[in-house]
Amino acid sequence: MKKLDLMFTHAWLLTMQGTGVGFINDGAVGILGNRIEAVGETGELMEKYTAERIIDASGKVVMPGLIDAHIHSGDALIRGVSQDINNWMQHGIWPYSQVLRKDTDAVLKGSLMNIVEAVKAGTTTFCDFDSPMTEIIQNHVKAGTRVRAAEMINEMPAVKNTKVGELYVFDPEEGRKRLQRNIDLIKEWNGKENGRITCMFGPQGADMCSEEMLKEIRSLAEEYDTSIHMHVAQGDREINQMIQRYGKRTIPYLDEIGYLDERLIAVHLTEADEEETEYLASKGAGMVLCSGSIGIIDGIVPPAAAFLRKSTRLALGSDQAPGNNCNNMFNEMKLTAILNKCRAKDPTVFPAGKVIRMATAEAAKTIGLGDEIGTLEEGKKADLIMIDMSQPALSPVILSPVRNIVPNLVYSARGNEVEMSVIDGRIVMENFKVQTVDEKKVVKEAQEAASKMENEVSELFSGMEDTPLMRMMKNGEL
Repeated sequence: MKKLDLMFTHAWLLTMQGTGVGFINDGAVGILGNRIEAVGETGELMEKYTAERIIDASGKVVMPGLIDAHIHSGDALIRGVSQDINNWMQHGIWPYSQVLRKDTDAVLKGSLMNIVEAVKAGTTTFCDFDSPMTEIIQNHVKAGTRVRAAEMINEMPAVKNTKVGELYVFDPEEGRKRLQRNIDLIKEWNGKENGRITCMFGPQGADMCSEEMLKEIRSLAEEYDTSIHMHVAQGDREINQMIQRYGKRTIPYLDEIGYLDERLIAVHLTEADEEETEYLASKGAGMVLCSGSIGIIDGIVPPAAAFLRKSTRLALGSDQAPGNNCNNMFNEMKLTAILNKCRAKDPTVFPAGKVIRMATAEAAKTIGLGDEIGTLEEGKKADLIMIDMSQPALSPVILSPVRNIVPNLVYSARGNEVEMSVIDGRIVMENFKVQTVDEKKVVKEAQEAASKMENEVSELFSGMEDTPLMRMMKNGEL
């Protein structure tokens, strides 16, 4: 018998192989090193393999780890400071972010807390899109997570005084610094940690970079043979900027400068119409849908259904704590299914089995890791989670005549039912507790860092015109 490092037995297995969820009753997964050695029925694997450690997963679901295809982990300290208002960025985020971004240590402490939060809810892979990513990446090294990282490149000045509706003034020097950090990130980190870390280029948006900068990034992505992770048509603010500057909406403009192909991972598409969305999908680009964030920020359901008419490269992302308040992919699956049913006025669209693939198999393809993760199958990286189905929100389990496991994971799970996470063959969370960092210390340090910001942010808000947030505070609504 061949000896493995780790084997899960007697699980309800969701392999995500094929076009469905790949369910195996009484399934097993064997791991050797950082890869999956075997997947199948428990009896079959037990005849062929033994293991250094065998985990009895009776009453548990074992499935691929969840993929958060778009997160700004560095924004964690400003969770909940810009909700329930229009002009979310200018009237809420910018005052806080200008203070936060002056303190890299605070950014890092918040980022690590965000990562811990997500890991505890089953996320094993992150597309982290933030700054300074050359330092934030160290949190993923500590936590043991898989990451596709990009520096957020823009040419916006460090102090943002642009009023709503005004054309942004670019600062090319700031843009060059951010681009160089992205290049440094790729040179230093791409392929490191046994391949667990990979890197992309990250222009923040077509409205926040000059045409010269965007074209240079496009050339560099070809040179380094990597993806471009980018907000696209992320709000009426962006569309207004594009019309003022170029006389075109975002997607036609990006098509004109050669951005619409398989390298592009287009995030949000909040303001894209169905024709634009279908065209982008037909050109081979991927889409990341952040249902919770866009629902809170804009009250909009992006045109994901239109995208799916042309492509399956659709992934889900949690976006950021101040825009979404949580980084929990179970939350994203539920909101994606429900909001799209409401948009279509059709309960049959975005069924649970389809949505759970958007956080696993289809997500992996979208972010360029489809050959490595996203399904449980021989030869792929050992990224998986074990979920305790005896928790109240997931009970009872019914297998016949209708199996309720997948609908309950999508519509009922809260994330705290995830008992164990394995990333790259290493147990990162066990018995509901992250093993790689001290959870309580991480949260304590993040709280201390957030408290330090309060006075300086208060001064910025006091200098602003009467804003919705300030009125809500005065009226006792917050």
